[in-house]
Amino acid sequence: MSVIILAIETSCDETSASVVADGAVIKSNIISSQVDVHRKFGGVVPEVASRKHLELINIVIRESLDAAGIGFGDLSAVAVTYGPGLVGALLVGVAAAKAIAFGLDIPLLGVNHIEGHVFANFLTETNPQFPLICLVVSGGHTDLVLIKDFGDYQLLGATRDDAAGEAFDKVARVLGLGYPGGPLIDNLATEGNDRAITLPRAYLEEGSLDFSFSGLKTAVINYLHRLKQKGEPVNAADVAASFRRAVVDVLVDKSLLAARQYETDTIMLAGGVAANRLLRDELARRAAEERLRVIYPPPVLCTDNAAMIACAAHYKYLRGDFAPLTLNAIPNLQLGLDRY
Repeated sequence: MSVIILAIETSCDETSASVVADGAVIKSNIISSQVDVHRKFGGVVPEVASRKHLELINIVIRESLDAAGIGFGDLSAVAVTYGPGLVGALLVGVAAAKAIAFGLDIPLLGVNHIEGHVFANFLTETNPQFPLICLVVSGGHTDLVLIKDFGDYQLLGATRDDAAGEAFDKVARVLGLGYPGGPLIDNLATEGNDRAITLPRAYLEEGSLDFSFSGLKTAVINYLHRLKQKGEPVNAADVAASFRRAVVDVLVDKSLLAARQYETDTIMLAGGVAANRLLRDELARRAAEERLRVIYPPPVLCTDNAAMIACAAHYKYLRGDFAPLTLNAIPNLQLGLDRY
């Protein structure tokens, strides 16, 4: 008999619900984005995001069930992201999931948002060979994770300041491109010369797997400021290309270093920035030179979505790792440190 899980994701500005069977078959994956709402603010406003989730959560859940062709009575369990993320946004999803679990008397599964991004890969990669390295790179996170088995993780490195996606958004803002910055920078960069401007790469201490993008962001701002003072024109495409190259160089170098240090032959990409074309191409090219395999999900599974949460929840379901109805949102939840 199939295990059918309804998952809910509301950690930031996407209200999403998905029905996944047996951790692999996506029956539905409804995503209601708030990008247009937050674009006028130049970024996500937490209180606005929470209110939009409240407006949309029941509609999105119903659409997900309808698209899957099932009813509440067909569910084996309900899963929800309970951290990390915006606390108000998380609470909307957690409250909805707890109500469903209580009302139907079915198991509740709490999922770490970062773990969900990792498991987006397992919706398309059905036979992973452990151990493997996963680079999780998004607006809020830039992490290198050693995955020893399902549910067994070791955080190898993380950002010390700005996450890569956050740096993309900030540079896009100073270039006047708009929000969200990642896709806009990625598109503009294809028209520029990525060697036109010399920008720093922060590798930190020798052997470190941590990241730092604040200095790179500041370097771009200072470069633009100097041009303005001199009255010189800005080649936005060259700035975008050079900035993208500087970010990707560090992400790729650190990922390959992690694979060498921990003797893994597979690297996975996850998170919104995993959709970046240069990152995918450069990591695949460099990895092939070292006979390493690269896996990444399709773009729709890179950004926040509930299908990835359902996939991660499936393996928790098989382990009997159920959450109590006292489950609460934990905005700073760390990977591998579930605190039910």
